[in-house]
Amino acid sequence: MDMKDKTSSIFSYFSEMPDFRINRRKQHLLTDIITITIAGVICGMESYDDIEDFAVFRQDWFKTFLELPGGIPSHDTINRVFSNMDPARFEACFRNWVDAVLESHPGQLISIDGKTIRGAKSHGIKSPIHMVSAWASDSNMVLGQVRVNEKSNEITAIPELLNSLFIKGNIISMDAMGCQQEIAACIVKAEGDYLLGVKNNQPALHQNLEDSFRFLKIADEDEDIDIGHGRIETRKCTIITDMAHMEHPGKWRKLKVLIRMESKRCDKATGATEHASRYYIASKPESAAFYQKNIRSHWGIENKLHWTLDVIFQEDADRKRNKNAAQNFSLINKVALNILKNDQTKNISIRRKRNIASWDMKYLAKLLNF
Repeated sequence: MDMKDKTSSIFSYFSEMPDFRINRRKQHLLTDIITITIAGVICGMESYDDIEDFAVFRQDWFKTFLELPGGIPSHDTINRVFSNMDPARFEACFRNWVDAVLESHPGQLISIDGKTIRGAKSHGIKSPIHMVSAWASDSNMVLGQVRVNEKSNEITAIPELLNSLFIKGNIISMDAMGCQQEIAACIVKAEGDYLLGVKNNQPALHQNLEDSFRFLKIADEDEDIDIGHGRIETRKCTIITDMAHMEHPGKWRKLKVLIRMESKRCDKATGATEHASRYYIASKPESAAFYQKNIRSHWGIENKLHWTLDVIFQEDADRKRNKNAAQNFSLINKVALNILKNDQTKNISIRRKRNIASWDMKYLAKLLNF
C-alpha cells in the first residue's frame, strides 16, 4: 500500500478509540467529534467555538458521510471530550496509523526533539507543557509525541516515545539531551541505528571525541558549500572509525562512527566570519557524505514541525487549559499537519492549503478521503 492509501485510512485507526463516556449521556458519536475537529483544524480553526461554527456552517456537507445523531456537537461538548479523553489511548491510535506508513518506508531518519506549548493553562494559571515528538524526514510525518512530566525532563520521556515507535531499519537522531547510554541501547535493541549529538553534558565522551580527531587517522570527509540569505556557509563532515581514544567504548552499544561537523559562516555584507565545531556518535557504518546529509536533515524537525506548529497552527499561543486538552489538541494539530504535508495534489504552502480546504469542500473531502 502506498503513502496516499496509508494516509487516507487514518479514520479507520481512530475508530478504534474507546469511548470513555457514559452511554445514557452520549448524544454524539466519538468518531464524529474527532472527524469534525480534524476537519476544522485542517481548515484553520483554532478554538472550540471556531470548530463548532465551522461545522454548523458546513453541516449539510458533514451529513453526507457522518451519522450526526445529535446534530453538530457544541463547543462545550468538544471541549469536554478532548479534556477527558485518555491521551495515551488517543496517541496509540495515531501511532498505529503512522507506524503503518513507516513500516513501508524503512531506512528513514527519525528526528526526536522537544517543544514547549507556552500558552497552555491549568486552573486559569499559565502552565506550559513540554512535548517530545518524533519526525520522519522522508515521509514528512509526525510519528508520535510524549508529554514530559512537570517534575521530569526529556531524558525520561524519550525512552517512552522510542518504545512506541517502529524503529527497525531506521536511524534515530537526537541532540545532546538524548545522548545517553540507555537511550542508545534502547534504539539498538529495537534494531535501529542512532545518531547522537555530543556536548559537555557528557564531558568525558566529548573529550574522547576531541582527542580522537586530534590524534587518529581520518576515515572519510565531505564538504558542502551553501550560498544564500546573504552568507556563505562551508560545512565539513569528518568521520573516524578507530575507537582507540574512546574510554570504555563498549558502554555505547554498537558504536561504530565518530563524527565532527565543522562550519564556517561568512557574512557577505560585513565579511564577518563565524566558526563552530560539533561532535556526534553513530552506530551505522556509513560515509561522511551520508552523515553530512542526515545531520542537516535532523533539523527538519525544527523547520518542518515546530516552526509550522507555532507560526501556521499558532500552537504556542494556544490557551487550551482543561485536563488533557492541550496534549490531545496538540495531537490533532499533528494529524492535520501530516495530512496537509502528504497531499501531493497542490504544490503550495500549508497556509494556502488550509485556506483552500476551508473554501473548497471537494478539496477537503479529498484530504480526508471522504
